[in-house]
Amino acid sequence: VLGNMLHKAGYATGHFGKWHLGGQRDVGEAPLITEYGFDKSLTNFEGLGPRVLALCDAHNGKPIKRHALGSDTLGRGKIEWVDRSLVTQSFTQAAIEFIRQSQRQDKPFYVNLWPDDVHGPWYPPEVRRGDGSKRELYLGVLETMDEQLGELFDVIQSDPQLKQNTLILICSDNGPEPGAGSAGPFRGYKTMLYEGGIRSPLIAWGPGLMEESVQGQVNQTSVFAAIDLVPSLLEITGTEPDENVQFDGENLAGVLLGQSDQSRQEPIYFRRPPDRDSFYGVEDLPDLAVRDGNWKLLCEYDGSQAELYDLKNDRGETKNVADDHPEIVNRLKKQVVDWQESMPADNGENWKDESKKKNKKR
Repeated sequence: VLGNMLHKAGYATGHFGKWHLGGQRDVGEAPLITEYGFDKSLTNFEGLGPRVLALCDAHNGKPIKRHALGSDTLGRGKIEWVDRSLVTQSFTQAAIEFIRQSQRQDKPFYVNLWPDDVHGPWYPPEVRRGDGSKRELYLGVLETMDEQLGELFDVIQSDPQLKQNTLILICSDNGPEPGAGSAGPFRGYKTMLYEGGIRSPLIAWGPGLMEESVQGQVNQTSVFAAIDLVPSLLEITGTEPDENVQFDGENLAGVLLGQSDQSRQEPIYFRRPPDRDSFYGVEDLPDLAVRDGNWKLLCEYDGSQAELYDLKNDRGETKNVADDHPEIVNRLKKQVVDWQESMPADNGENWKDESKKKNKKR
């Protein structure tokens, strides 16, 4: 949606990196990225069109592995194999080239740069493997990614026109994997609906768009979801949304630019990935979650096993206060169950049964 709307408004639009809408594990019939309003794209095994696929070298004398998950059999775009430690660099260089071309054409630009680092598998350069432990490999990939993204940031910062008229947003899609990253004070990991699984950082940089007094400040109060980015960025760019479009997100442009510490007004709903009811040693993870203001409720698909947390006073979700607030539990439980039933069905409730069937067929 954002790519299409900005493209119609005259922006050059490019997507470089992870896409996750076709390409992976035999999904070859999905639309190409350029069909979503992007002029140029370069992706990995989770998208279609031109893509870079990884050669995973553990630097231990063993054969180099190819990490493609079936993408290399799908066609629909030129494929280039590169060392896993250079995949992010491929995306960064493509983004830089796209930006320079946009400048030559005197066009404003919008770029998605979505590397799959620091997602596993972790194959940093040999000099950054450390002792070969999961944590050291993760940190080696992180340091390498910082350098590679830094090349793009240097291009923006060293060009006076770009520096004064560019907004860079840096965020993540989920929490860490145990033994690799850290969720700090928050409970849980990737795959979980606790804060450690779903809360992620958001950094906004735009010195020409922000008052000097707010640059470098930290906002720890605003509740802001990724779905709020689209209407917020449309506001910042002065782009009118398409007619009859109803966003799930809210316009919080002032929060991104440091002008406000307000929060979204509507609740945020979550449901776990269908294959992750039992993960990282937890046998029965909550299926659904909703955050409304400072209240956070987690429960099963039918609303049972409800847990309630006051995130203002207990951001680590250490004390379940459901028994103390039955009215809030009933209200939020109904909201999240109704939301779940309004969504397209997934196979979360019968994933284990379906998985057993697949295994028997094999």
